[in-house]
Amino acid sequence: MKPPRVDHLPALTGLRFLLALWVILHHLTGPGMRLDIAARDLPHPVYALIRGGYLAVQSFFILSGFVLAKTYANRDWTADDLRKYAAARIGRIYPVYLLSLAVVAPFILKAMLAPGRTSAEKAGLLFDYAFVLQGWTGSLGVGWNTPAWSLSCEFFFYLCFPAILIGLRRAGRLAVSGVFAASLVVPVLLAHSNVPWSWKPIHHLSDFAAGVVAARLFDFLRPIASRRGHWFYLPAIALGALLIVFPQLMDGTYGDLNTGLRPLNVAALIGLALAGGSLATALSGSATEYLGKISYSMYILHVPILWWYGDWAVRHMSGPVAALAYFILVTVAAALAFEYVEGPANRWIRNTVTRQALPRPRTALASAA
Repeated sequence: MKPPRVDHLPALTGLRFLLALWVILHHLTGPGMRLDIAARDLPHPVYALIRGGYLAVQSFFILSGFVLAKTYANRDWTADDLRKYAAARIGRIYPVYLLSLAVVAPFILKAMLAPGRTSAEKAGLLFDYAFVLQGWTGSLGVGWNTPAWSLSCEFFFYLCFPAILIGLRRAGRLAVSGVFAASLVVPVLLAHSNVPWSWKPIHHLSDFAAGVVAARLFDFLRPIASRRGHWFYLPAIALGALLIVFPQLMDGTYGDLNTGLRPLNVAALIGLALAGGSLATALSGSATEYLGKISYSMYILHVPILWWYGDWAVRHMSGPVAALAYFILVTVAAALAFEYVEGPANRWIRNTVTRQALPRPRTALASAA
């Protein structure tokens, strides 16, 4: 097996923190939430950008495809490679996800004991949450950890990834461009083909594939545009913000807002990976990079923490102060989860699989035979 080539692209790690923060702000400014009234007093463009935080999920999916493509670029995909890959992906998602369920366990127990659902419905609800199937089922009627639907998509992407990467690894510019065009067209075709919207992994697979394509485009551009990434990400971010503030610009097209943002997300991601410019530099700082490393824990824990924090904050704190305190709490909790759950559990799972894959030492009797 060839050693994997892993590029250190700190701006992309820092970007993960900004995306997680955007999602959190979206939830805090929702109807009836702590920053709802304050947010409505903001100028419309600012309010629209904050409330567009749900769109960060597409950016996460594209970023996921990009990073995996760079990490596994030179893998031979032997049986051992596949086993280690599966362990790494499970170790990436499940430990903190299970922690998030532990945080809301009392609320889950209360829902299980409450009347109104049959035993079969309660069992199905637990099954869907335990095996991260929320992205395939639509609304489950509980909000224990609403962002976890995206993990259903990630698991589906992980299953598809080796085939996508092998297909694109040696593809030329024309073939890569064709796959990129398909990532723009296929979601539109799915939307107009009555594919259920509840099958979110199917609808978002093109985002992930666009990220894999972005990694190949980055390889093409790096020799000629390294440290000039601001040529890509500045106009992409500006145009993306314009679309979010004025989504009616997509009226009359076959696509939706996600359709318009997908190529802009790809351009912004490639630009930040190429580095250059003030934003890429700021995202590459050590503090921002660490916040990016804990961003998954922030993303997956912020709603479970809100279950406990919400009632207390309503009684004791005003909106903006409560929101700031909540953000600090989530950040500290995410750092602790990263250091003592996510990192150690990930390493344990990887090491366990690696040890099991090692050939057993031959005994003296076996050697003699």
